Amino acid sequence: MSVETDTATSGVPAGPGAASSSGPGPGGIPRPVTPVGILARELDALVERVAADERQDPQLLDGLRRARDLAGGLDPYVAASTTPESAALAALDRRTREEDWAAVAGDLGLEQEMLSGHVEGQVLKFLVHAIRARRVLEVGLFTGYSALAMAEALPDDGELVACEVDAHAAAVAAECLEASTAGGRVRIEVAPAGETLDRLADAGETFDLVFIDADKAGYLGYLETVLDRGLLADGGIVAVDNTLLQGEPYLPSAPTVNGTAIRDFNAAVAADPRIEQVLVPLRDGLTLIRRAA
Repeated sequence: MSVETDTATSGVPAGPGAASSSGPGPGGIPRPVTPVGILARELDALVERVAADERQDPQLLDGLRRARDLAGGLDPYVAASTTPESAALAALDRRTREEDWAAVAGDLGLEQEMLSGHVEGQVLKFLVHAIRARRVLEVGLFTGYSALAMAEALPDDGELVACEVDAHAAAVAAECLEASTAGGRVRIEVAPAGETLDRLADAGETFDLVFIDADKAGYLGYLETVLDRGLLADGGIVAVDNTLLQGEPYLPSAPTVNGTAIRDFNAAVAADPRIEQVLVPLRDGLTLIRRAA
């Protein structure tokens, strides 16, 4: 693994994450940040309120409990039915949760919930295997969970280039990757992602798989650079995270700035005749994109 640093940063956030509020402290239980997780929490609160009222219809309470169990049991069951993560990935997960992200200087709002996690990591690893990728580009590294998951699926001579703007997150990622057998396949570029993408394009580099999980307002620009500047190899796939963003793009209430950015990104992708895509309701939404035939 190598780390290359560019100190001429623009201050534009390029680290991953959809949430705008702070998460729990070091080692705390992550709060729900996916549509299903938020739904399960809301239903659990409703069950408690209805159960506390003796005047309520028992059938209503039973129905709410079934709805809560249906929503709350989904993610744990999916995780239990998915190939377990490696020991190195489990260690990286623990290391991320132990970090006091609230104490990290800067205005990126880093938090443990930005971790891609077990199931999404396995999906990304599966994609690397399925398309026989040799070169992967990640826009938004954070502590390196998704990077390590994909690196574990690369051949010995494969390479993953990871863009990360936050030096502290990159340092934690480097520490975790160095402790793993697959970490040597990862090259970390510390700089605003747009600058790194331009450098890679200028150098003529191409990638079989591109994973975008960075600042939401930058998504469309990153995708356009990947498509317009030849970074995506023939037959390559782009995977974009958080494209459901806690339900904000489709809820009737006014979305946050990030929610608006994702809503606009999804609309632009759907209207682009150069590509075809599918939005998979995996965790907080994962959109898969390829060039149209």
